Amino acid sequence: MNIGKRCHRGVLFLLLLGFAIPLFAQKNSKPNILYILVDQWRAQSAGYAGNQDVHTPQLDRLASQSMNLTHAVSGMPVCSPHRASFLTGQYPLTHGVFMNDVLLDTNQITLGKVYKSAGYQTAFWGKWHVDGHGRSSYIPVTRQQGFDDWKALECTHDYNNSAYYEGNSPVKKVWETYDAIAQTQDVCQYLTKQSKRDKPFFLVLSIGSPHDPYQTAPEKYQRMYAGKTFRLRENVPVELAEKVQQDLRGYYAHMSAIDDCIGMLRKTLHEQGLDKNTMIVFTSDHGDLVGSHGAWNKQQAYDESIRVPFLIHYPKAFGSKGKKSKALINSPDIMPTLLGFSDIKVPNSVEGKDFSRILMGQQKNDVSHTLISCVQPFGQWTRARGGKEYRGLMTEKYTYVRDLKGPWLLFDREKDPFQMNNLVGQPSLAAIQSKLDSDLLNELKIRKDEFLPGLDYVKKWNYVIDATETVPYVKINYQGLPITDTSSGYPSLK
Repeated sequence: MNIGKRCHRGVLFLLLLGFAIPLFAQKNSKPNILYILVDQWRAQSAGYAGNQDVHTPQLDRLASQSMNLTHAVSGMPVCSPHRASFLTGQYPLTHGVFMNDVLLDTNQITLGKVYKSAGYQTAFWGKWHVDGHGRSSYIPVTRQQGFDDWKALECTHDYNNSAYYEGNSPVKKVWETYDAIAQTQDVCQYLTKQSKRDKPFFLVLSIGSPHDPYQTAPEKYQRMYAGKTFRLRENVPVELAEKVQQDLRGYYAHMSAIDDCIGMLRKTLHEQGLDKNTMIVFTSDHGDLVGSHGAWNKQQAYDESIRVPFLIHYPKAFGSKGKKSKALINSPDIMPTLLGFSDIKVPNSVEGKDFSRILMGQQKNDVSHTLISCVQPFGQWTRARGGKEYRGLMTEKYTYVRDLKGPWLLFDREKDPFQMNNLVGQPSLAAIQSKLDSDLLNELKIRKDEFLPGLDYVKKWNYVIDATETVPYVKINYQGLPITDTSSGYPSLK
């Protein structure tokens, strides 16, 4: 039989069996990168992390085939600081975005610019939150930090009436459905187009949920958790249990919606022949306390706030079986690590560490601790709510934190995973505390961080703040300039 006829019949047989054969596939050797950044998803809330209450089968499958960085940290656990560190590879006191709703300097060397210079098609979809000109204002190309393709908004948590701007057009558009799903469907179309090009892509899909308001996921996902009672974390006060149960129903509903989005993305990558050469990263900008320690949201030095999920799916580097690493990757380390995997030179402006060779087993892990901080408390953690400046270290085992008065917190997270027993000043741990304190002071010296009161830094960067010491974002911006579009980014809830 003619070989050509045999091949044709073989392909037809596979198609009849339901196997998708991609008609186009990229020929480039550089890895594509699909970076999925969600908002306020804590490390503890996923099936693969041991949480049996939340339904995340797609993420669980992804984790079973990925490198799982179990000790990943958001060093300044709040939206804009993390995003600015992700984009620049710098610590907040270097890039200056240590509060929400301020501008990341447009002269910065960013991931978008570096990948673009390296021949990549760069794209950004979703929540931006480093523009500082109002949460619903148009972001011109000059402030899009090197991304070629753009469908984004500064910040919204009105997920069912979610606006965005496309490219260089100042015309505001609205996603047709719940934005995580609509954005994912749009990205899938984009991936299909990219599969026909030889140019590699670096694409960020930045999803606004599961950040509160919690009770706004599509009805399908809310029904999954309606009436259910969950096992609460031991550090949730009894008097808050009912509220936490209710909030978790919504929090988990958002997560399950995002989980389906992960499935859609992976299906498209496979169908378009992109899955073998595309690195998928799934992570969050910070966590959410959701009642732990009697608090909500982020900024605080507890695990629920600081620890984030971090999965890297890249079969070329890690194979197809899941692996775990305790590497203490922090927000500024993401940029150099991605560039390391892409074989792109890390700019001299970057302060973070390239973990790529460590994760691939080609280099010994020499990182024993990583920096955590709050430069200036604001927003949901104002001084009236107990907010304070702090600097600290996380190791594999310990969390150690100083405030402006001196040593504040010391937790042995292996023996006390819910961080309920503060060990500061315990005679039996004097040597350990002394070593951690010395390491912290040395780290601050390296970072040129004088650990001053937060308002000193606000004054240095000339940021306008309100009576709660928070940068305004509705009527005026961080410079005191009027904002034309005064949308707050939050829905009107009954």
